[in-house]
Amino acid sequence: MTSYPNLLSPLSLGFTTLRNRTIMGSMHTGLEEAENGYERMAAFYGERARGGVALIVTGGIAPNVAGRVSRAGGVMDSEEEAKHHRVVTDAVHKEGGKIALQILHTGRYGYHDKIVGASNLRAPINMFKPHPLTEEEIWKTINDFAHCAAMSKLAGYDGVEVMGSEGYLINQFIAKRTNNRTDDWGGSFENRIRFPIEIIRAVRKAVGNDFIIIYRLSMLDLVEDGGNIDEVIHLAKEIEKAGATIINTGIGWHEARIPTIAMMVPRAAFTWVTKKVKGHVTIPLVTSNRINTPEIAESVLAEGDADLISMARPFLADPHFVNKAMAGKPEEINTCIACNQACLDHIFQGKISSCLVNPRACHETEIIITQVSKKKKVAVVGAGPGGMSCATTLAERGHDVTLFDAGNELGGQLNIARRIPGKEEFNETIRYFGSQIEKYNVNLKLNTFINAEDLIKQAFDEVVLATGVTPRIPELPGIQNENVLSYVDVVLKGKPVGKEVVVMGAGGIGFDVSLYLSDSGHPFTKENYLKEWGINQKIDENGGLGEKQTLASDRKITMLKRSNSKFGATLGKTTGWIHKTTLEDRKVSQIAGVTYKSIEADGVVIEVKGQTKKIPCDTVVVCAGQDPKRDLLEPLQLAGIPVHLIGGADLASELDAKRAIDQGTRLAASI
Repeated sequence: MTSYPNLLSPLSLGFTTLRNRTIMGSMHTGLEEAENGYERMAAFYGERARGGVALIVTGGIAPNVAGRVSRAGGVMDSEEEAKHHRVVTDAVHKEGGKIALQILHTGRYGYHDKIVGASNLRAPINMFKPHPLTEEEIWKTINDFAHCAAMSKLAGYDGVEVMGSEGYLINQFIAKRTNNRTDDWGGSFENRIRFPIEIIRAVRKAVGNDFIIIYRLSMLDLVEDGGNIDEVIHLAKEIEKAGATIINTGIGWHEARIPTIAMMVPRAAFTWVTKKVKGHVTIPLVTSNRINTPEIAESVLAEGDADLISMARPFLADPHFVNKAMAGKPEEINTCIACNQACLDHIFQGKISSCLVNPRACHETEIIITQVSKKKKVAVVGAGPGGMSCATTLAERGHDVTLFDAGNELGGQLNIARRIPGKEEFNETIRYFGSQIEKYNVNLKLNTFINAEDLIKQAFDEVVLATGVTPRIPELPGIQNENVLSYVDVVLKGKPVGKEVVVMGAGGIGFDVSLYLSDSGHPFTKENYLKEWGINQKIDENGGLGEKQTLASDRKITMLKRSNSKFGATLGKTTGWIHKTTLEDRKVSQIAGVTYKSIEADGVVIEVKGQTKKIPCDTVVVCAGQDPKRDLLEPLQLAGIPVHLIGGADLASELDAKRAIDQGTRLAASI
């Protein structure tokens, strides 16, 4: 008997059946516009179908030129274009899965000069101003959605998802915030929802009855002048009448200043929203956002919050998520940690998406893990993210691998990251690699300080140095004082910290330490998250916005940095603003352009803008960067042993698990 009876049970849609209750949610990957993109998408989606997911929804494809994500964005508007997609749909069907194309019209979010909108209101996250659609252009756009759906059917897709949430064009018609029209497509709520209703009607007419139509409905806008729950339920009913097969849940607009999918959002934080619509429609409802384990997914379904679970990034992290759950091996699932570093951050930087914990995601045709023809004896020194990924991939390929670490636990610098409030998900990464080390019989040697002489004596064919970094301690009068601690002392060793703190350094580690020290100690729960970010669970007005209830810190913290650049400039593109907002809410002070003079027992003396002053404190935490640990490199090279550097040992500018895991995996694939 399965441990996940609800998650793994089939769902009949009448004309077709989904093999379980999982949907791979839509996510733009950059493959849509890449060279050989269709072949790469075929490999990417094909592996996920082979891994057991029931229904895949592609990244957004526009129904016309105006709706593109960018100038180079994909459009489905012709039979010729449909033919290109055949390789993708065939790959999924070959593995027993189903796939739907997401029809996405970006409206005022499109990053090009041809964008359109319900009105001429520019989005706060875009430099381009939209042209307001005329009556004729509205009907043309509706017909373009229908034509796009018809072409999708021709391309072999099992259905389409009409993107009606996250602040894109359809959502822009629905919300007062972005619709100031005075014609029949604006004003009253009934007028504003005409656009999505007419689209679903036109799409259903174009594709016939035996075709899946998912409508992604914004159930919680999280912006001023957003909708309320009564409007959401009313629209859901109308969308069902218009011909939708399934309704998916959309949470938050891209311009909303509330985190909804980042690591500091508790798991399954929004399933209560979907539950409010449950029972008001008869078609299946999908819930989403921060559901990343089969246990969480099962509990959501068992509690009746939804009928289906949509997970996008968890299938980046592990394409075989469903099969592993089905086999009763959840410990072998490579869990999505919602870091956004290699997926969303890449997309917003114009790069191909990937995954911090699984660098093969979207690179399946490039990083190929094959069995070796000649087994080698390989030592990997350092059991941090780079070392773990390298050792497990080497062993998976058939090499004889020994993994050394001087510490008493796996994880290296991840053991610092996982202790930062809101970053507990890194525990899952350590757990996953631990299971892989055991599965592939890596010879793990913890509490082992290995030197070059021992490595040479043991006659390893190759050595990988993943030895990481040491904290950099600047030369400064008073740096040896008892009130001075490194970030390792504070986070990893738990040394006591006073009530007034100066944090020296404002890179990623400086921010992490400041978040750690300013944390109120309240449990990391859904209830506390909703309070801290001001989410109104009644959803009775303003898109669910309410009063923020900051969980105040009892420490006074001042962050200092030498450069004059903005605080947080080096943080993640899609998550940096969250850390900055959190520290602002917690009243953490920040001073840039600092020259350090000395550290005294009661404060730090600095010069800023030509003036010398003392910042009072009882504890100083140094976060002044790192230096690589490469002690073993030269003696191994002199002994003629092939040696490789990865992770912090290779480049120590910032702690970067994404780069370390990627380097480890790619190196292991090549040895």
